[in-house]
Amino acid sequence: MTHFATTRWPGIARAPRTPLKARAAKAILRPTVNHVPVRLTFANGSTWGAGTAGSPEMRLVRPKSFFARLGADTKIGFGEAYMAGDWTTGHATDLADLLEPFAARMATIVPVPLQKFRVFVDKKLPHHQRNSVKGSRKNIEAHYDLSNDLFAQFLDPSMSYSAAWFESPEQTLEAAQLRKIDAILDDAHVTAGTRVLEIGSGWGALAIRAAHRGAKVTTITLSSEQATLAQERFAEAGVDVDIQLVDYREVTGEYDAIVSVEMIEAVGEEYWPTYFATIDKLLAPGGHVAIQAITMAHHRYLATRNSYGWIQKYIFPGGLIPSLEAIDQTLHEHTSLAVTNRRSLGQDYARTLHEWRETFNANWEAIRTQGFDETFRRMWEFYLAYCEAGFRTGYLDVFQLSIQRPSEG
Repeated sequence: MTHFATTRWPGIARAPRTPLKARAAKAILRPTVNHVPVRLTFANGSTWGAGTAGSPEMRLVRPKSFFARLGADTKIGFGEAYMAGDWTTGHATDLADLLEPFAARMATIVPVPLQKFRVFVDKKLPHHQRNSVKGSRKNIEAHYDLSNDLFAQFLDPSMSYSAAWFESPEQTLEAAQLRKIDAILDDAHVTAGTRVLEIGSGWGALAIRAAHRGAKVTTITLSSEQATLAQERFAEAGVDVDIQLVDYREVTGEYDAIVSVEMIEAVGEEYWPTYFATIDKLLAPGGHVAIQAITMAHHRYLATRNSYGWIQKYIFPGGLIPSLEAIDQTLHEHTSLAVTNRRSLGQDYARTLHEWRETFNANWEAIRTQGFDETFRRMWEFYLAYCEAGFRTGYLDVFQLSIQRPSEG
């Protein structure tokens, strides 16, 4: 392992020594994978799984390490084993194609008699990842302050890091991202003179688009890296945007439109009431809210809301995906607001993630020169493919939500 892996994630460099747990993981995995249309192959030529010759192939490079990681931490070990190179895909297998059958069976892949033992393998969300004002800044910085140059290597020229909305198979990712942004601005009724608050600046694409409509735009972020590049992009675009490095809980004023794209996932369940109550407080009479939110089915949200997973450990610390029902309930109990329209972009997100991953892999040599190692590459490849598989199967979805005070119609 290189310096990047051993210093940031020392657990990846050496597999845990858990022989009993490893044997238990192996005993559970074999009958489980025999119901999944994949091939799990070993170096000695033996094969597990319900797949045929043309099915996605998962190759165990170091079975002993793989089962040790899986036994030590069932929810996190699978991804860690990929990061470590304990398993990989067959030469003709795309990683998302391999993960898709598992994602499609996420709720049932563990045999029902064993599901009652979930309480013993689920880890609680770590206290240091709570999304307090101080904690949120640390959580955001851990992902978004990695490097602007890193994100520029796989995002489209608009630097949009969220689901696009494709009009046709031929449409480019950049055009689909601008279409997504325009839909959010339309839903929020943003026109010339509109006072707009954007919660979560990204790298400024939405703020620029809103400013071009003649709106008066305030955008907030906790990422200093994003703020720096966004300011440069505002100057290049010739727009006057007020960008502030503040938490949403610190915003004051009154706004005709409040927009936020895939930021609620970083708020945390504990703070959803505060998040939506803040929006309610800042929204002018007759104003409109439009947010884009990744969601999961309510029963899956209830099952996973208090558990710590691979994504939270390695990609989005403090992250939690809500359900539509959880959003509706929070709005009802803590605000005067309600969702008035929904638009699903789930399959569009699968395509967006696929394009990001292809570009990331194609540009890996340029990314590597920034100081990122092979463990990081495998981590991000797994992250992008894992999410793509989730959206492909409908385990995850993403919605553009129009929100307003019903009495103001």
